[in-house]
Amino acid sequence: MRKLLNTIYVTNEDVYLTLDDENLVCKINGKKIMRIPFDNIESIVCFNYQGCSPALMGKCAEKLIPISFLTPTGKYLAKVYAGTRGNVHLRVAQIDVFREKDIVLASNTVAAKIANNINVIKRSLHDHSDLRENERILSVIDAMKKSAHAALQSTTYEEILGHEGSAAKQYFSIFGEMVTNKRYTFTYRNKRPPLDEINSVLSFLYTVYTNEYAGALETVGLDSYIGFFHKLRSGRTSLACDLVEETRCIVDRFTISMFNLNMLSEKNFYYDESGAVFLNDEGRKKVLTKWQEKKRTEIIHPYLKQKIHFGLVPYVQANLLAKYVRGEIAEYPCYINKL
Repeated sequence: MRKLLNTIYVTNEDVYLTLDDENLVCKINGKKIMRIPFDNIESIVCFNYQGCSPALMGKCAEKLIPISFLTPTGKYLAKVYAGTRGNVHLRVAQIDVFREKDIVLASNTVAAKIANNINVIKRSLHDHSDLRENERILSVIDAMKKSAHAALQSTTYEEILGHEGSAAKQYFSIFGEMVTNKRYTFTYRNKRPPLDEINSVLSFLYTVYTNEYAGALETVGLDSYIGFFHKLRSGRTSLACDLVEETRCIVDRFTISMFNLNMLSEKNFYYDESGAVFLNDEGRKKVLTKWQEKKRTEIIHPYLKQKIHFGLVPYVQANLLAKYVRGEIAEYPCYINKL
């Protein structure tokens, strides 16, 4: 099993990363503030504009450590990586399988996503007894179940997208009710830009988690830019966007818990005059610290029936997809999150 290492998140906008032998060095105004051996690093995510030295980028490429660059508000900019590992035959097989089985993979993924979202709602009903008799929430669950079933029966992309969109509209219509901390409101899902604190955290973590999936896919030799559901677009890791759909529910549940447990406050956000709301430096640190803690918790993987760290889920799913592409298993097992 793959070893779970550390993802280094650079949230301070004044940090510059450099190389010193076999170590990553963080500097502010030329002064060294931190030194980390490469053997402890899984990946690097920079939420700043200072960037890093060419020597460091070359070393990270040599050691297959991806560096992702995002704006301080979480918008993806670019990625430095040595390239897809594995032999060319796997990538050729990936294209062939996705062309032949794209509808099956897409319908299964959307159905799994909807089922996992239903489980997020059911978890909230379990935790908060006052929501259990909420007729609106119960009707949303029924509607989403129908959408999941319909997605499995779909034969075209248009049908799958329609059922996904319908379920998402239902799900986010009651998402705010699962946040019991009434200092914050959630009316609907918005992202470009996020217009409230809850949407801000969701958008931020969706970006972070998609990058983790992209790194996992590259590690097993799959091309993260060639997907089966999201349309191909230059610069977008479409396959990572596909696989993360199954586990967005984990980000959703994590976000709900952060607000319900008062882990965040208004001082952790930046409120722009345009109405946009973003996590500030302190807010990003809080969210990423808790996210790293979450990645080190153990779960029982629903398909393997084995204990793994939550942070290894992207790598397990990427490996399972690679096995499916190689013909070692008859079907790709989507991730189904248990209550």
